[in-house]
Amino acid sequence: MISPAAAGGVALIELGMALTPGPNMIHLASRAITQGRRAGLVSLSGTAAGFLCYLLAAAAGLSALFAAVPLAYTAVKLAGAAYLAHLAWTMLKPGGRSPFTPAHNLPPLSDARLFSMGLLTNLLNPKIALMYAALLPQFMNPHAGPDWAQLLQLGGIQIIVGLTVNALIMLGAARVSGYLATRPRALTAQRLASGSLLGIFALRTALSRTPASA
Repeated sequence: MISPAAAGGVALIELGMALTPGPNMIHLASRAITQGRRAGLVSLSGTAAGFLCYLLAAAAGLSALFAAVPLAYTAVKLAGAAYLAHLAWTMLKPGGRSPFTPAHNLPPLSDARLFSMGLLTNLLNPKIALMYAALLPQFMNPHAGPDWAQLLQLGGIQIIVGLTVNALIMLGAARVSGYLATRPRALTAQRLASGSLLGIFALRTALSRTPASA
C-alpha cells in the first residue's frame, strides 16, 4: 500500500501537469468549442483509454525498460519535446492560435474518430510518457509491496486527477472561449502565456535525464 505522502505527491504533480497547456487540453477544448460538450466527452473517453494504456504498460515494466535502454527513453523524450515545441510555436508565432480561440470552421467528426483522436493524442503526449516512465517510480517504496501494485495505485491517482482536470477544462471551454472572444487583449495574453509555458516544458523535457541517471 502506498503512503499518503506518495499519493499526495503524485496528485500534486499531476494537477500541475494537467493545468499546463498541452496536447490533451488543446484537443479537448477545440472539440468542445466546435462540436459541443458531447463531442468533448467522447474525446475525453479516448483520453481515459490512453491513460489506461500507459498504466498497464507501466505495470508491465515500461519504466524498467527505459532505465535499461536509455536510448529508447531518449527517443521518446526528444520526440515529445519536439511536439511540445511545435505546439508552443503555433501559439507564439504571429497570428498564432490559443486552445480557447473559437474555431467554428473545424469539420465535425464521428464518435469513433473523436475517440481515436483522444486516444492517440494522449498516447503521444510527452507529459504522460514522462509521468509514467520517470516520475511515478520516484514515489515507489521497496517496502510498500510489489512494484506493479504500487504503480497501479499511483497511476490510478494520476488518472483520477488528470481526467477530473481535463473534464473541467472541456466543460468550461465554450464559456472561456466566449469570454476571451470579446476581450482580444486577454486572449492574446492567454495565448502568449500558454505558448511560453509549452516552450519551457519542451526545453525541460529535452534536458531531462533518463530514469537510470535521475
